[in-house]
Amino acid sequence: MARVQRRAPRRSFGAVRKLPSGRYQARYPGSDGVLRAAPETYETKREAEVFLAQVQADQTRGDWMDPTAGEVLFVEYATRWIDERGVAPTTDELYRRLLRLHLEPTFGQLYVNVISPSKVRTWRAERRRATGATTVAKSYRLLKAIMETAVEDDMIRKNPCRIRGAGREEADERPVATVAQVFALADVIGLRWRLLVLLGAFASMRPEELAELRRGDIDLDAGLVWVRRAAPELNTGRRVVGDPKSRAGRREIVLPAFVHVDVRQHLDWFAQPGPDGLVFIGEKGAALRGTTFGRKWRKARDTVGLPGEFRFYDLRHTGNTLAADTGAKLKDLMVRAGQSSERAQLIYQHSNKEHQRKLAADIDTDVRRQRVRAVESVGEGATVHPLVPRPRDIDGLVSREA
Repeated sequence: MARVQRRAPRRSFGAVRKLPSGRYQARYPGSDGVLRAAPETYETKREAEVFLAQVQADQTRGDWMDPTAGEVLFVEYATRWIDERGVAPTTDELYRRLLRLHLEPTFGQLYVNVISPSKVRTWRAERRRATGATTVAKSYRLLKAIMETAVEDDMIRKNPCRIRGAGREEADERPVATVAQVFALADVIGLRWRLLVLLGAFASMRPEELAELRRGDIDLDAGLVWVRRAAPELNTGRRVVGDPKSRAGRREIVLPAFVHVDVRQHLDWFAQPGPDGLVFIGEKGAALRGTTFGRKWRKARDTVGLPGEFRFYDLRHTGNTLAADTGAKLKDLMVRAGQSSERAQLIYQHSNKEHQRKLAADIDTDVRRQRVRAVESVGEGATVHPLVPRPRDIDGLVSREA
């Protein structure tokens, strides 16, 4: 009886064909119905079939990814990413500068789906040699955020930014002025800008908040200032009026009493008229500009003898540190400074040698007091704990505390 030759079962998913070169090509329909060829050819038919089985399994699980989805130039995708964020003008300016100067030269003309972990590591190493660590950390965080969105858009399977701690900034500790130095700055810089210095330090106000402060935001009788708006100045010189840095930035600040006289004098002498008048304006009546004030600030800073890296913003750093040193609760400090995170406020709770000496002195005083009480209790016939010193051990101490 003649044997019946059985035909191989027809493939239910995709197709495999032998090419003139002798290698095998696999083709399959994507989830969108478009027929696609495998990214490479295979030496054996079996290898091509394994590839098709993997693709079919990915589509069944919903894990299949269009291999052409990530074929978008990084610079185009990154630019669109920034456009869609809707961030504050200063943040938008920062993102575009980091993209233009630090990301685009390396990744700009690459497809998003070919940016690999090794390319990211090489780029970061080169940037660290060329620029500051803080700038590299900011650039890395931006790159990581963009690529994470590419993962969410099903353009790539995994984020290539996988360097642990690469986005963490380790900036140098900002300098803090003394109270005497703050008043010296206020005296040297002149009457028109005196209150600007005092509010920057003792009200912990940001420069952009001071630039948009209005007469109607100040209640002299109650000693209050309301922060309702901010006007950051971009590198282009454009002044952008809008909401404060965060929701917590909209706040009520109680002014220390020693500032009240300066506030009243400044409003009488320099502020624009009317409840909507700007509190701080230039000599010609225009809104406060960073370039104009910057020259006066640097001259005053150098006259007082503060270091060259001491910025006007460091007055806020000084004020927040002074507030933290009062022992106020963390929540009260956050509200005063207009901060939405505890981490931001903890920056100002320094622990320098002076603080450590004060802490040691407080511990010393408390321990001495408790030891004296222990001695007194021994004298009254109380039971002595083994760790409590005998009277003879602290005879001198008792007389000194007395």
